[in-house]
Amino acid sequence: MRWKRSIATALAAIVLAATVPSAASASATGGWVPAPQEAFELPAGARCDFAVRVQPIVDEVRKLVLDTYPDGTPRRELYTGDLINRVTNLETGATSTADASGTSLVEYARDGSMTWYVTGPVLLGFRENAGSLPRGLWIVDGQFVVEFTPTYDKTITMVRGTTHNVCTDVD
Repeated sequence: MRWKRSIATALAAIVLAATVPSAASASATGGWVPAPQEAFELPAGARCDFAVRVQPIVDEVRKLVLDTYPDGTPRRELYTGDLINRVTNLETGATSTADASGTSLVEYARDGSMTWYVTGPVLLGFRENAGSLPRGLWIVDGQFVVEFTPTYDKTITMVRGTTHNVCTDVD
């Protein structure tokens, strides 16, 4: 139970930092900058049983570099802002929208792994047998941590929240 309180406390601090960044942080890192998501397509079987396109229709995401490694690469970044994606089944044309407007503190490790501390919804793709959720495009909403291996396998530790496979919305 103690770890859940620690995660909840860390996530609450993330939300506060996202809404009221300190002047020192902004000036030391260059301030908030846009962090646009590119549209992408995946073949049948990669995440859904059918080919799918994910395209942002509202993208106001911005990021703030909080800390860097000595070589200047990001060590910790904060992401926040509205992100609504249109998910399209490329075989039938069925579409759905997915709200991925969460706030995330991302910590990058030197080995290529990373950890996201998240409040709110994000859209995460899972390959077959490559994480804590089955294959799919998942909206994960609530307070949670996502640990990525260097090969992008994902493990979610949920404090509280929900998961929904968006593939089922356009099947």
